[in-house]
Amino acid sequence: MTNYTIITTTYPDKDSAKHTAKLLVERSLAACVQLLPIESVYTWQGEICDEREVKLLIKSRAELFDKIAELIKENHTYEVPEIVQIPITSGSTAYLEWIDESTQKFENKTKYTYKPATPTELELKWDKNIAN
Repeated sequence: MTNYTIITTTYPDKDSAKHTAKLLVERSLAACVQLLPIESVYTWQGEICDEREVKLLIKSRAELFDKIAELIKENHTYEVPEIVQIPITSGSTAYLEWIDESTQKFENKTKYTYKPATPTELELKWDKNIAN
């Protein structure tokens, strides 16, 4: 098993994808999370679906996979979210060292609790963003 990994998942919209991306980086579970707009064609409950989604590419250490998967499940609206781990078999030494440095902080952090924003808090944030 390699020490480094890319974990992929998808979200239905940019806001929920960015929320999870920020949680992963803030909690030092990921060194970097990229958000990419995609279109997915898949089957769900016997129907063919064609949806716009946001794909997350999460760069981390392989040993953090279970904690990352748990955070994704806790912050996802899909009944069966995509959570796929792809090993990084090689990469630049400096980049892999940066992943180590960025995610080593995780061991020193205490357990976080997540409190979703209330609709009022979201409206205030939305209004503030529009005003700027």
